[in-house]
Amino acid sequence: MAVLWGMPYLFIKEAVDSLSPPAVVCIRTLGAALLLLPFALRRGVLGPALRKWRWVLVFALLEMAGPFVLLAHAEQTLPSGITGLLVATVPLFAALVAFTRGDRTAVRPVRLVGLGLGFVGVAVVVAGPGLSLGDGPLGVVAVGEVLLVAVCYAIAPFVVAKHLRDVPALGSITLSLLMVGVGYLPIALLTTHGIPTTRSIAAVVALTVLCTAVAFLAFFALIREVGPARAPLFTYVNPIVAILLGVVVLGESLGIGLLAGFPLIIVGCWLAATGGSLRVRRRSDEMPPVAPG
Repeated sequence: MAVLWGMPYLFIKEAVDSLSPPAVVCIRTLGAALLLLPFALRRGVLGPALRKWRWVLVFALLEMAGPFVLLAHAEQTLPSGITGLLVATVPLFAALVAFTRGDRTAVRPVRLVGLGLGFVGVAVVVAGPGLSLGDGPLGVVAVGEVLLVAVCYAIAPFVVAKHLRDVPALGSITLSLLMVGVGYLPIALLTTHGIPTTRSIAAVVALTVLCTAVAFLAFFALIREVGPARAPLFTYVNPIVAILLGVVVLGESLGIGLLAGFPLIIVGCWLAATGGSLRVRRRSDEMPPVAPG
C-alpha cells in the first residue's frame, strides 16, 4: 500500500505534462470505476450505495473530485516528492477535525506537540533553502492547493463514519469514482488540446489501474487483515516512496529544507494521530480513514 499510494505523485507529474488536470482526473476515475464495476455488481453492493447517493456524492467531492484535480494542477508547479510530503499532513488536520467534533483526546499534550511539529515541518519544507516553488506566487498557490487536499482527505472519513457506515466500501468507492468520472468528462473534452505524449498516456494508465482500482481493492483487503485502526499506518511511508521516485525517476533535488522538514512532519503526524503510542488498539466501531492518493 505504501508503494501503491506513494506512486501517484510521480504519475500525476508525468500525466499533466501533456494532459489537462481535468482530463487526468476523468481518465483516472472513470477508468477505475469501469474496472471495479464488475466486482461491485457481482457482490451486489451498488444498491446500498445508490440509496445514499447524496452522501456518496459528498464523499466523492471531498475524496476525489476536489483533491484529484487540485493535485494535478499543483504538480504543474511543485515537485512530485514535495507534493507527496505535504499530503502526509492529513493526520494533523484529522486531529483538528476530531477536536471540533468533540474529541478532547485530540488535544492531549503529546498530540498538541505533534500538531506543532508537523506544521513547523511544513513551514521548513516550503520556506527552507534548496526548494524551488516554480514561478513565484504560483508555487505558493500550489502549496495551498496541496494543503487544501490534505484538509479534504481529513474530513472525508468522518462523512463515511457518520453517513455511510452501513454501505459496503466497494459500493461507495465504485459509485464515487463513476460520479466523478462522468462529471469531469465534458470538462476533460473541452480542455484537451493536441495528442498526449506516450509518457503521459503510460502514466495515466498506471495511475488508473495501480493507484486507484488495485489500490482501493488492496486497501480493503488490508483492513480485513489488520483492522481499520492499523491499516492506515502505511501512510507514514508514502512520502518516502514519493520523494525517492521523484529523485530517481524525475531527477528532483533533495534540498536542505526538505531534509530538515521531512522528519518533523512524519514525527508530528505520528504523535498527532497516535499520541505517541506504538500500538493501536483495534475497535469494532472505528471506520477506516480513506488514505490519500
